[in-house]
Amino acid sequence: MTKQRIMAVAAALFAERGYRATSMQEIADRVGITKAALYYHFAAKEDLLRELTAPVLDELEQALNTAEAAGDPETVRWRAIEAFLDVHLRHRDTLLMLVRDMTLLVQAPVADRIKAAIALANNLVSGPRPGLAERVRAAQVVAGLADPVVMFHDVPPARLRRLILDGARTLLAADDRIAEPAPEPAARAVAQPRPHRRTGGRPRALTAEDAAEIRRLWEAGEVRVDELAERFGVSRATVYRSIKT
Repeated sequence: MTKQRIMAVAAALFAERGYRATSMQEIADRVGITKAALYYHFAAKEDLLRELTAPVLDELEQALNTAEAAGDPETVRWRAIEAFLDVHLRHRDTLLMLVRDMTLLVQAPVADRIKAAIALANNLVSGPRPGLAERVRAAQVVAGLADPVVMFHDVPPARLRRLILDGARTLLAADDRIAEPAPEPAARAVAQPRPHRRTGGRPRALTAEDAAEIRRLWEAGEVRVDELAERFGVSRATVYRSIKT
């Protein structure tokens, strides 16, 4: 009970004042315990941050992985959109804390996991083999799912959810009016490694060499995640796990 109370107070103070501006002594005072008692539960303020953000990131990754397994691209898209939004709504106080102190968004491992989750959400929303227009539209939709949750944190969740989803539908409806020319085949013919084709059954396991090559290509910005998944014969979730390793 005391640990949960500490986490609730810390989340409120971090959202109110910012993570770096809040001291462990202030947290202890607000909870009504000694600083020594606080350190009994959390050895450092970084441990509090990890405890507060881990549930959000765990849920987000699981929800997106589940959405990706839906099969039909349109079902995948909307399950990913709704899952991404619902996780943000459930953890809006934690998100407010992260946005209030933007330096947390570049702090590992929080930053790495957030970046990977957003990238996966963008790919699921953009659909298979998207052109630039679809990728831009997906990025707009994903950003439009998270930002309003923080900006309008006083609006009741059910009402805000309905309004945000209405906005996502409006943005995606514009895809039908966009004529994006298909990329030239030569544009994807650069530095192609040996192909890894999936032939059915269980997905293949990546070797350490494959995982290292995936990270190299991702960091170099040479290919998208869906291209990496197709090239190495694995799911996009497996690609993201390799990127985060």
